[in-house]
Amino acid sequence: MKIAFLGSRGIPARYSGFETFYEQLAVRLVQKGHHVTVYNRSHFIQDVKNEYKGVRLISLPSIPTKHLDTLTHTALSSLHALFQNYDVVYYCIVGNSPLVWVPRLGGAKTLLNVDGEDWAREKWSGFARWYQRCCEWVAPKTATVIIADSMVIQRRYSEVYGVDTVFVPYGANVERDEGTEVLDRWGLESRRYLLYVGRFVPENAIDLLIQAFLCVKTDMKLVLIGDAPHSEEYKRALHASAASDPRVVFTGYAFGRDYAQLSSHAYLAVQPSAVNGTRPALLDQMGFGNGVVVRNSPANQETVADCGCTFDQLCPLNSLAETLQALIADPGRVAELGMKARRRIDTYYNWDWITNFYLDLFERLTQGRLLINYHDFLKVLADVQKNAY
Repeated sequence: MKIAFLGSRGIPARYSGFETFYEQLAVRLVQKGHHVTVYNRSHFIQDVKNEYKGVRLISLPSIPTKHLDTLTHTALSSLHALFQNYDVVYYCIVGNSPLVWVPRLGGAKTLLNVDGEDWAREKWSGFARWYQRCCEWVAPKTATVIIADSMVIQRRYSEVYGVDTVFVPYGANVERDEGTEVLDRWGLESRRYLLYVGRFVPENAIDLLIQAFLCVKTDMKLVLIGDAPHSEEYKRALHASAASDPRVVFTGYAFGRDYAQLSSHAYLAVQPSAVNGTRPALLDQMGFGNGVVVRNSPANQETVADCGCTFDQLCPLNSLAETLQALIADPGRVAELGMKARRRIDTYYNWDWITNFYLDLFERLTQGRLLINYHDFLKVLADVQKNAY
């Protein structure tokens, strides 16, 4: 099949979960003999052109502003894709839904991964938030298939819009690295720090995490991996709130060996965001065998099941501080959670069976035999997962 991925910043992954998802799935599809194209934003990935691990790269420009970057790049990519004779075109981000119909004019089947409740992110306000809500309504009218990354989002589309979606989770991107050179660079000791990984944007509640950690009595450190464009004021506020405490370490973006070592040696991982949807960074930390702490939102609880601890979103500051303090005092509990988390990733959030499931779905789409019965879907999902081992 000829398959294209649109709507993200591109690969290799250097920003968020969607880029990681596209890289992991695209490379695996190429290894299975398919022709795969990923559309990159030329201003974001400048050093990798034309090809990456067998995946064809198309680099196109955009208007690199907060509100226009994604939409303008997706518009150009969609027009290009119209004339490429793709069998399947996969879009991410619900805000792209008004453009998903374009490749269908050329005969392609289109899928749209709507992510979580994008309109609920604090970076959107006014018109932008209204637009994101409208895009949820538009999505099922422009895409052949809507993909939900969690059952919580699947239920939302069913209950609010009366729309059937296909639930497919993300996988975890795990390559353990037991070296310590990166830890030495940041003055860290193995199993002596808590870890956050994600974009530095308000909806991820990093400010809450810092405030809670400042209340915790420990000589462990808090390591914050990440960054984000268009969030300068928020990032300044984060640095200011932690300026008086040397236990808080900002590393900026970390990829490859840096990310692997910092994740492999963490004592505990924390994801304080309340936005519903599956967080790939959370899956990664579970895959590294780290005990995790998350806010008790429905999507987070679906992801961690009994493999992590939650704090109360109705009283987040005190609840998070108390949870961190208790886990720091109980390394046996943390180790137990880490082992259970790793098993959950190996048997459920697994890239190999997820890739096989997508292949089955793509083939059904192109052959005109899309699953519409939910019980049939569950059977195929179970069969694909079983055959991955």
